[in-house]
This record gives sequence, C-alpha cells and structure tokens, in this order.
Amino acid sequence: MKKTILLTATILGSISILIGAFGAHMIKDYLISIDKVGVFETAIKYQFYHVFFLLFLGLSYDKFDARLIKYAFYLCVIGILFFSGSLYLLCLTGNGVFGMITPLGGLSLVFAWLCLFWSIRKNI
Repeated sequence: MKKTILLTATILGSISILIGAFGAHMIKDYLISIDKVGVFETAIKYQFYHVFFLLFLGLSYDKFDARLIKYAFYLCVIGILFFSGSLYLLCLTGNGVFGMITPLGGLSLVFAWLCLFWSIRKNI
C-alpha cells in the first residue's frame, strides 16, 4: 500500500503540472473570456497541495496507524477527483452543475486530514 500511495502522489503531481501548463498555454484566453482563471488556479493548487499530503501519507505509512493512513489515502484521492476534477470540468464546459460536486471533494479532503490526525494521535 505504501508503494501505491507514493506512486499515486507522483502521478497526480505530474498531472498537476501538465494541467497547469495546459491552462496557462492552451486555454488561457478561453479561461479569461469566461472569467474562470481563478477557479482553474484553485483546482490546480488544491490538487498540488494534496500531492504533498499523499507523499507524507506514503512516507509515514509504517510509522502511524496504517489502516487510517489507507483511509486518508482513499479519501484524498476521491477529494482531489471531486474537488479539482469538478472545477476543471466547470472551467472547460462552463456548466455550473459541476460546481455542486466541489464541496463533496472538499469534505472528502477534510476527512482525509482527520484520518491522518487520528492515525498520528493513536501512535504518539
């Protein structure tokens, strides 16, 4: 599981950079025209911030409660997909329906952090 977490973090980190470059170079004018540059940047930032969270989960897998680390991993990946993914779709399609999914992703990210908290608390 540790290897899966670390590999997922590196893949999501690479994807963050690619999506950021795509936004900055390929669709920047489009994002400006629909006034969604800030939304797109938020999606990239949250995805990239949580790549570091995933790296920490992987590196601490053997130190803290592995079961809770695993839950944190799944919640984080779901959170990234729902939070950042819905914002990417919102920006690309202009369809506000995708914005309704974003809070579910945010909630999933919060629960991921809380799983890490409990994992650490149990073992220190």
